[in-house]
Amino acid sequence: MPISAHLAELRKRLIFALVGVLVGAVAGWYLYEPVMAFMTEPLTSLRASGTRINFQTIGAAFDLKLQVSIWLGVILTCPWWIYQIGAFIAPGLRRKEKLYICAFGLVGAALFITGAATGVWVAPKAVHILQSFVPVGGISLLQASSYISFYMRLVILFGASYLLPEVLVLANFLGILSAKKMLRAWRWVVIICFVFAAIANPLPSPWPMTVQALVLIALYLVAVLICWVHERYLAYGWRLRPKAGAQAVGLAPKRTSRRNIPRKRVD
Repeated sequence: MPISAHLAELRKRLIFALVGVLVGAVAGWYLYEPVMAFMTEPLTSLRASGTRINFQTIGAAFDLKLQVSIWLGVILTCPWWIYQIGAFIAPGLRRKEKLYICAFGLVGAALFITGAATGVWVAPKAVHILQSFVPVGGISLLQASSYISFYMRLVILFGASYLLPEVLVLANFLGILSAKKMLRAWRWVVIICFVFAAIANPLPSPWPMTVQALVLIALYLVAVLICWVHERYLAYGWRLRPKAGAQAVGLAPKRTSRRNIPRKRVD
């Protein structure tokens, strides 16, 4: 297929994806009220202490509704625009590669939803704890756009952090990383997980950060195990180990048969 045809196909898929997001944004416009009620629910119990959402300009409420609607449109139509990406790259793939892409897409969606659900669970607790530092008699006027951005970033960060094992497994399938290299770097991985959890977790208590870091480390170990199984499968098949008496390919030097050793001629 010539480059012009590829560009035409890419333009078509982008238009389809944008139209789908636009339709989802229209639906998100009508879902704005219940979604905002859910996201601001942690603040309802704090109204007695003087916590309010503040709209600083006349059009701030409209801008916020438009922003949330587009965000909801992207989320609601994610199967549609992910399908458009797959439909663009699928013609150049083999049948086995298409199955891999479908598997990675489903697992990635499940991991991201799990992480996002964890972020939704953490967000109300973070709001309550952080607002507890407001002194007695003080009034907390939260800018509406800042509060919604804080909520969305927290949910997205938690969802993205759960994609770590899939990225490692994908790198292994592409031949970039081996299970042995990933296992050797476990010290750096532990440090990175704790640093990321400390940055992404807004709670001042160390326990939520520790739990999130341990979950990320567990997912990392699961990814290493999957990569190890994949490498063993490529080497030995479904048995995952060499047959009895067979020479392990690439694990030990091959023995030289005595029949192939040239004998010295005795005169």
